[in-house]
Amino acid sequence: MYNYKYPRAALTVDAIVFVKSDIEILVLLIERGREPYKNKWALPGGFIEMDETLEQACIRELEEETGLMVKKMHQFRAYDAINRDPRHRTISVVYTTELDKQKPVKGSDDATHAKWFALNELPELAFDHGEILADFFNINSGKDQ
Repeated sequence: MYNYKYPRAALTVDAIVFVKSDIEILVLLIERGREPYKNKWALPGGFIEMDETLEQACIRELEEETGLMVKKMHQFRAYDAINRDPRHRTISVVYTTELDKQKPVKGSDDATHAKWFALNELPELAFDHGEILADFFNINSGKDQ
């Protein structure tokens, strides 16, 4: 195995899972069971494994943390602010999927809880996840997915 002399950033994925109705938009969040931001709400997600694609990692993390299984997700964009994660340099690639209806979810793995929230009633969010949601829904407002 080759060792690089240059430091490398960690790569993560985050999932925006949402349901649109005539009345509101619901977004799936998890309550973090570990530091950093223990007991704060966040998008489902986590670190990629070396033998999976970014989309596969996002689908796996979503299932591990919420019990929700999806077959396909769409890449939205990457977030790379220098200090977005207090542990170390982390870059996250965000994936999205729109469901036709709200599905049952349950927190597991490193998520204490999983819950649907109305977009206009979000709790305080960990990391830069508030910014991510604002970017996604502002960019896509009035556009088809």
